[in-house]
Amino acid sequence: QVQVVESGGGTRQVGGSLRLECTASGYTSRVYAVGWFRQAPGKEREFVAGISASDRVTQYSDFAKGRFTISRGNSLDTVYLQMDRLKPEDTGVYYCAARDGRATSSDANYPWWGQGTQVTVSA
Repeated sequence: QVQVVESGGGTRQVGGSLRLECTASGYTSRVYAVGWFRQAPGKEREFVAGISASDRVTQYSDFAKGRFTISRGNSLDTVYLQMDRLKPEDTGVYYCAARDGRATSSDANYPWWGQGTQVTVSA
């Protein structure tokens, strides 16, 4: 069983920054690929960014490119999502998900999920 825990959500004004943190850990020291997803009220959940387990290859959705940065911490089971130049449309619940191997943009490929953290961007 893999535990996934997110933290760091909050409220920011337009143009502000926020850093989300995700820890994905199991009974061993295995490193997992991590994907961040978000869901706005009344909308489908969508992929934000992902980082693979071994080679740290990253991928981003179009709306995240240039504004968001996903990275792995010194503790390899921790992944950060740095969000800059926030917009009102970034508002939603942000979920962290983990899987073995490489990150993908499809939420169906992630077996382990966190509870989500709320991000609110006010105009």
